[in-house]
Amino acid sequence: MLLKPESSIVVVVDMQPAFLNGCVDHEKILNRAKFLVECAAKLEVPTVATVQYPDRMGGTDESLHSMIQGETFPKMVFSCCGSEGFQSVLESTRSQQVILVGIETHICITQTALELLEQGYEVYLAMDAISSRSAEANKIGLKRLRDAGAWVCHTESVVYEWMKSAESPAFKEVLQIVKRYPLT
Repeated sequence: MLLKPESSIVVVVDMQPAFLNGCVDHEKILNRAKFLVECAAKLEVPTVATVQYPDRMGGTDESLHSMIQGETFPKMVFSCCGSEGFQSVLESTRSQQVILVGIETHICITQTALELLEQGYEVYLAMDAISSRSAEANKIGLKRLRDAGAWVCHTESVVYEWMKSAESPAFKEVLQIVKRYPLT
């Protein structure tokens, strides 16, 4: 089940400061999401985002928002799949591998992943870029999603699977991004 850039899409779920700042390891989560989104752009992997109740909770963290290549979908539902236009964009990319980053594991990530799995997508949880307000909620959400068939991975693993080889034309550029976002 190796990830392929031509089959992948990155979905950034509700990375809004109003939510993000209350989550476990929020700075690390934000940095790992930025790393993945920046690498996705270099490797021509589409990225989209959702924002929960933006009129009240604001938009995606500005430092991350500026990196996202695709649309940002406002939503009032918890699953991204219920956001108007999200499914159409997902289908138009013809991506079968959906990499999720964002918050919160036990709510929006869970509901999105379960709906995507029901629809036949391969769902990958980039766990170093996913969090909840508590470690326990994160752990429970992760366990449920693994049991349901979602794959757990690391953002760096995703990027290196996309490249396949140090001979990838983007390798040197991606390596510079890797150095800017050291593992913690």
